[in-house]
Amino acid sequence: MVGNTGRVTGRVGAGLVGEVLVHVPERQGTEAFLAYPSVPDETLPIGTPVVVVEYQPPRTVYVARALV
Repeated sequence: MVGNTGRVTGRVGAGLVGEVLVHVPERQGTEAFLAYPSVPDETLPIGTPVVVVEYQPPRTVYVARALV
């Protein structure tokens, strides 16, 4: 899961529980996860491309802005 890329669908930021859609090749699809920023105090608006930095099963990820 770590290293997979996705896109923010619900704003991610400090004090917020955001949402991201992440491409999961092992399951041949895209899935929604609850998301938190990996960088404290960073806000990621809807549409921001992200990369998964940490995964906490079953549906929580910490994400960082992807360099596109």
